[in-house]
Amino acid sequence: MPSIQVKGVPEEVHAILRGRAAVAGQSLQEYVLALLRQDAETPTLMEVLDRIEHRNGGEADFETASRLVREERDAR
Repeated sequence: MPSIQVKGVPEEVHAILRGRAAVAGQSLQEYVLALLRQDAETPTLMEVLDRIEHRNGGEADFETASRLVREERDAR
């Protein structure tokens, strides 16, 4: 399994992360790995926009879309 080494971490950042890991009942390595996983699993805005750009969907003129939105809101 690949590994990452981060050098030059400011002491105050290290202390905060170490404290948060302890509160979570994790080692610093487990805590930072969870942060990295969460970041990797969360798409960036550019990734979301790229996915949207490649989707095919229906088309509706403004009046139709406006009417459908109003009907949906009124149904609630």
